[in-house]
Amino acid sequence: MYKQVIVVREDLRLSRGKLAVQVAHASLEAYKKSKKSVISRWEKEGSKKVVVKVKDLKELKDVFRKAKDAGIPCSLIRDAGKTEIKPGTITAVGIGPEDEKTINRITGKLKVYR
Repeated sequence: MYKQVIVVREDLRLSRGKLAVQVAHASLEAYKKSKKSVISRWEKEGSKKVVVKVKDLKELKDVFRKAKDAGIPCSLIRDAGKTEIKPGTITAVGIGPEDEKTINRITGKLKVYR
């Protein structure tokens, strides 16, 4: 099984609309970095995605570093700053799609964003 995980910062307290846009950016940017063979299998399985949260920027960067070190396609998202937050604010990380077990080693203990 394959999945994609989007990790967002809880401390930014983004509006629902802004959060949705940041998640979309993270999903798309990580997708673009993934291998075509993985994307194909992920799409055939239904393109599973999960949105989880971290407390702050420090935790987000830690997750990003771990994903990069593991060789998983990932993307760090910085906001343009045209609406709610300052330009360059790091908001989210997109990870995968990749094998679910591989991603779970990095994000499996994070809580789902509700």
